[in-house]
This record gives sequence, C-alpha cells and structure tokens, in this order.
Amino acid sequence: MVGFIAFIGFGEAARAFHRSLAAIDPSLRFTAYDRLMEGEGADGAFARGVCAAGVRPAVSAEAAVAPADWIFSAVTADQSHVVAEAIALHLRAGQVVFDINSVSPGRKRSNAATIERSGAHYVDMAVMAPVEPRRHRTPVLLAGTAAGTVEPELRRLDFDYRLLGSEPGSATAVKMVRSVFVKGLEAITVETLLAAERSDCLEIVRESLERSFTGLDWSRFPQYQFDRTLVHGRRRAAEMRESAATLDALGLSGALASAIAEVQDRMGAVGAADFDRTDFETLLPQVAAARVRGAGD
Repeated sequence: MVGFIAFIGFGEAARAFHRSLAAIDPSLRFTAYDRLMEGEGADGAFARGVCAAGVRPAVSAEAAVAPADWIFSAVTADQSHVVAEAIALHLRAGQVVFDINSVSPGRKRSNAATIERSGAHYVDMAVMAPVEPRRHRTPVLLAGTAAGTVEPELRRLDFDYRLLGSEPGSATAVKMVRSVFVKGLEAITVETLLAAERSDCLEIVRESLERSFTGLDWSRFPQYQFDRTLVHGRRRAAEMRESAATLDALGLSGALASAIAEVQDRMGAVGAADFDRTDFETLLPQVAAARVRGAGD
C-alpha cells in the first residue's frame, strides 16, 4: 500500500492532488521538490509555502524520491526529460513514477525508457480536465506496463481513471490531439474578439456568432476563454508546442498547433494581474491595448 508520495514540481496540479489525497488518506506522507527552491534554499519563501501546505520540502530531487513509493513528475513540458534523467539515477525497483506532464507521445516513451532502466515503474498519466475543483479525482488516462499494477491503489484512493494499455504515450496522445481543439478554440475566440474590438465591429461580430453557434453561452463563454489564456497561456503554449511535435510525428502539420502556441504565449505574456476580470466588456479593450503594446515592443 502506498504510504509516501513525492512531487517533483509543486505547482497547481501537484498542490491540488496533495490537498485531496491528504484528505482521503490522512496517513499518507508527502514531500516535494521544485526548482524554484534552488535559488532560495530550504528556508526560502517557496519552501516555507510547501511546509505551510503540509508537505515536507526536499533539498533536491534525489532527496524527494528517496523515501517515496509513488513519484509524480509535474513540471513544465520542457523540463520533463530533464527530471526523468535526474531522478532515474536515484530510483529503486518497485517505485512508481507518474509522468503527468503535457508532452508528446515520443517524449513520454523516451521518459519511460529512462525511468525503467532504474528498475522503477513508469506510468504515462494524462490529466484530461482542469485540476480544480476535483483535484486528484480529475479524470485521467493511464498507459504503461505498470498501469494495471497500480490499479488497486488508484481505486482505494478514489482516482477517476481509465486504462489505455501498456504502451507509454498512448494516454498523452489523446490529450495532445484533443488539446489542439480545446486550446485552439481559446485562441480563435481570443483573436477574433480582439480583432473585432480593434475594428470597431464587436457587437456585429458577437451577434453573428451567437446566431451561428447557439450551443455556446455567449454571456459567459468569451470571459472563460480569455481567463484561461491570460492565467495559463504560458503553460498552454508549451503544451501546444508538444501537440505540434505530436502532429509532425504523425506525418501531419504541426503548424496550426504552433500558431495556437503563439497566441497562448502572447496572452500569457499580458497576464491577468493588472486586469479586473469580472466584467468582460471592460476587460476586452484593456487586453486589446496591452496586446498591441506588446506587439510593438
């Protein structure tokens, strides 16, 4: 039975998983390592925040994985292979690494090979929805030779999961392909409405879209799409570049995913901190002006 869980990367997903896992099984122990601790040390602000969350901060990735039964790799897409190579040096037989990073199938297969050389098990886990409000109960897809082995514990801890077979990359393939639509819809909505605002034809465009796409709640839909890109654009851009690599590897064109990544990146660069996002009619012209300024820098 799993008793000790380590997180490599302690951002939104890891924090959400920890909160609900700790609630469902108070006997679980947790540790976390994040590269933000490197400059601050064990007594820095980030480490203190980890402690405040009820998690023991680790001084290194090695120290985090040493006591763990399960390890969740939850870092930025460009760091997933770096983490796999770093922790593989310190893993032992029987440990399980859940790679929840949003990366291409090829990257996950490479990570799996790196991890499994150590004797540890690797599970490709694709998180298929925002981690709030369901946290570790957010629907996930699983693939890898060890996916079936961990199933009893996943059931005990009340994960909402679906097994897709023994081939690493099978789970993330679903997410990478689906994300082209989800993040692409965000990008299309954002660019269309920003262009409409700048062209002084917003009301006509919105009325036309409402008539054509009646299934969307246009009183809330634009606000949600802008929120997702402003708050999470940088992370979504990294994911879309992995989607582009996925499509290219399939012999298709990753150009669309790359263009979506550019929009997400630009929205993430604008950010959400300077805006009141409660009123879309006020938010839209402010974001439009910020995007134009950013393009001129």
